[in-house]
Formats: sequence, C-alpha cells, structure tokens
Amino acid sequence: MSFAWGFLSAAFWGIVTLSALVIIHEGGHFIVAHLQGVRITEFFIGLPCRLHWSRKSRSFGTEFGVTPIFLGGYNRICGMEGTPDELLAPCLAIVQREGRVSAAAVAEELGCDVDRAYALLITLADWASVRPFYDPEKGEREGQREYPECFETVARDAALLTEFDSRNAVGDEGTAEPGAPCPIDGDPEDFLAHERSRVYAGRGFLGKVAILLAGPFVNIACAFLILVASFSLVGARVVLDAPVLGNVEEGSYAQAAGLLPGDRVTKVGGCSVATWGELCSALDQAGAHGGDFDVCYVRDGSESTCTVEVPEGQGMGHFGIDATIVTRRLSLDESLRASWTYCKTTVSFAFRLMMPQHTIETVNSASSVVGISAAAGQAAASGPNALLLFMALVSMSLGVMNLLPVPPLDGGKILIEVVQLIVGRPISTRAQNAVSYVGLAFFLFIFVLAVRNDVLRLLP
Repeated sequence: MSFAWGFLSAAFWGIVTLSALVIIHEGGHFIVAHLQGVRITEFFIGLPCRLHWSRKSRSFGTEFGVTPIFLGGYNRICGMEGTPDELLAPCLAIVQREGRVSAAAVAEELGCDVDRAYALLITLADWASVRPFYDPEKGEREGQREYPECFETVARDAALLTEFDSRNAVGDEGTAEPGAPCPIDGDPEDFLAHERSRVYAGRGFLGKVAILLAGPFVNIACAFLILVASFSLVGARVVLDAPVLGNVEEGSYAQAAGLLPGDRVTKVGGCSVATWGELCSALDQAGAHGGDFDVCYVRDGSESTCTVEVPEGQGMGHFGIDATIVTRRLSLDESLRASWTYCKTTVSFAFRLMMPQHTIETVNSASSVVGISAAAGQAAASGPNALLLFMALVSMSLGVMNLLPVPPLDGGKILIEVVQLIVGRPISTRAQNAVSYVGLAFFLFIFVLAVRNDVLRLLP
C-alpha cells in the first residue's frame, strides 16, 4: 500500500511540476510571438495526441488544450516549417480563387510535379494561410498520418485577416467562410508578403531570436525570482559560522574525547576560537603532527575540558565533526548572490554534458522524468516552500539546457538562424531535419541512461 501511494504521489507531483514548467516555457515563446503579431494555432500541454481536450480563443484563434501524454508541451507557431519557393504566391492565389483545390490541380496549373505542389500547400498550411480539407466521402479524417488530397481557404474578414491575426473581425459581416472562393485583388506577391509578415518566417533575425530565447529566458527568470524570494522571505539552510558542533561522527576522535552535538568549542590546544573557520584551522594545526591536545567547550552553560588522544608522530586526519546548519533569512544581496551561484553551477553542468570526456560522468548525476517525479513527491511532502524551490531548480536547469546549441533545442534553432544570417540564404529543411535527428539521438541516449540511473537509485 505504501509503495502504491508513493508511486501515485510521485506521478502526481511529477506531472504538476513538469506541466507548470512547460506552461512557463511555452508561455514565453507564445507571449513574444504574439506581441510580434505572429500567428499561433495551438498551445498544448502534453505531447501531440489524437485524444485531447481543447478550447479555441475567440480573440486570436489559438487552440489551447491538454493531451494525456504529460511529457512536455508545444506551441504551433506559424511559419517555422517549410522552405521558400518562388511558386508560393501563385499557389496561394489558386487556392484563394478556387476556394478548394487538389494538389494535383495545383501541380497541373503551375507546371510542377505533385510532390512540389504538396510542399507548397503544406508550407501555406503551416502559415495558416490555407488549411487541409478532409473529405469523409474519400475516407479522409483529421489526424490521419498523410495529408488529404485537397486544401481550402481559411475564414477571412473583409480585410483578409484570419482568425489567428490580431484585431481580426472574423465572424462579422463580410467574413469569407472556409472553403469559399476569395480571389486576390492585386499582385499575388503582395498578398504573399502580407501573409509572410504574420508568421515566424517573415520576422527579422532579431525577432526570430527573441521568440526562440523567450522560453528559456522565462524559465531562468522565474526560477531566479523564486529562489531570491524564498531565500529572502522564508530563509535558506546555511552553515552557522560559530564553533558549535552540529554532528559528531561515530568512532571519530571527537566522539572518543566525549564531545557531543551542541557543544560550543572555546579553545583548541590553548588557542581560542570564535568562528567555525577558526575551529577548523586550530584542529588542523593541533593534530597535524600527532600528540594529545585539550579542547575546551561549553555544554548546557558549563565549561568543560576534554583531551583528544592522537598517537605520537601520527597525523590526526579526520576529526569527525560537522558544522551546525540553521535556517536563516538572507539579505537581498545574499539572496541574489546565492541564486546567481546556482545559475552558474547549472550552466557549468549543461556545458560539461557537451564535452565528450565528461558526458557519461555528467549523465550519471543527472535525473530523468522518473527521478524528477520522485524528487517532486518528496519536496511536496516537505511543504510548499520546498516544492517551489525544487520547481525553481528544475526550471533553471530546463532553461539552461534549452540554450545548448543542439537542434532541436531552442539554442540549436538559434544556431541555425545565425548560420543562415552568415551564409545569406536559408538552410534546406532536409539539412535541418538531418541535424535535428542527430540531436534527438544524442538526447535519447542521455534520457535512456538517466532513466536507468534513476531506476537503480530508487530500487531498494
């Protein structure tokens, strides 16, 4: 029964933790993209799945939802897929003129093969400029693995704005319904430029980088703020800088001399000590060459003296005491420095992962979804502050890891944008996918090792 409860608790708090962090991460991408007027068709918690619950925003068309696969989440930001093609403008013009048209008909009119026609239509569908039409009479259904035979126009208001555009009037008088012909008045290239300006592909370099950086930045910023607030308002466990014993190890020199936890040491070998650092230095000096020495201490208000017996000519080595740990509210300056120290540690961990000589060593100390869920359950049992601190630490790790220059992570996508800026032309989708597959394989390898380590750590 206890095992089942522990498992359910870990699963529940693991889902809560990861879902919250995904909302924060994807929310960062969403907000910055939306502020730039970029179309976003979906915002989901969980991996893509045919079974889901969702609701569409009336103001900007985004479908917000949840899937049962709680292993992440995603935004569908329009214009992140597909490649530029000089036939995009005439292809869009054909769909707008006909209302609904097959890829074969587009290929015939444009004088290209059907595969290229499909590539054009899929790119425009990714822009939310057109949409696939699933014909039940042909056995087609939404969610099928392959695209349908036909594509159609999307709903547009009198100003040709779609439901995904800011300040659209779709649904008001003059709205063209999906699948209805809506011929372009003017140059098709101008209309394509209008559509491109409302998707990721039409943003400048800085705009694209801002969208990609937003997710990791929000993760790190939220984590940093939580850490600072917790350290300042609730407190942090810190070493008491006083010569008070927090723990005495069994079988140690300290235990043999009769020292107990809570004793305040005042002198070591005739040398007065007032801080923990001075106590450690005095012990090192007194026991360096062997020989007995006295330790004066205060216990329950009474001062006593004990003798530490060290064989002559033999160094003492480990004395066997630990400092006292107390919870203390940190000043704002101390909280900022402590949070910054953790951030630097996380960055160091992430980049050690990329160094072949340290990869396995780093992975062995990493946690997967399994370990995070177990730790989340333990943190929740310790109280709200412990859970918030744990979520902050995982959030910072998630943000930093996403900045690694490895596709398909955000840092990898930024690297691709930088390369495209340098070479002055887009990198083909095939090349980007190939690099992404390598990155996925690398992280799948890390994930499998991390899960294995977590399972071995959790087994009795």
